[in-house]
Amino acid sequence: MRTTAEHPVTLWFTDDIPVRMILAGRRWRVTDSPTRLQHVTWTAPLEAHHGLHGLRFQGTDEDGVSLVFDVYKAEDGWHVHKSYE
Repeated sequence: MRTTAEHPVTLWFTDDIPVRMILAGRRWRVTDSPTRLQHVTWTAPLEAHHGLHGLRFQGTDEDGVSLVFDVYKAEDGWHVHKSYE
């Protein structure tokens, strides 16, 4: 399953590496080594966000569910662009 949406998230970092995230009230731990995505070009509705820097990482919630997230930082904070099972 893959979802594409724009959802604001809260990210916590340690030494410039994401370690925790809250998305829609759900807590996630970063459970792999994040990959930096530079000069990302995502399709609609992100035309205005061409060239963004983002991150891709696996997150695991409190129930043991793991997803991969593509996140980017905009002027108003961090957002999830895509998540994958």
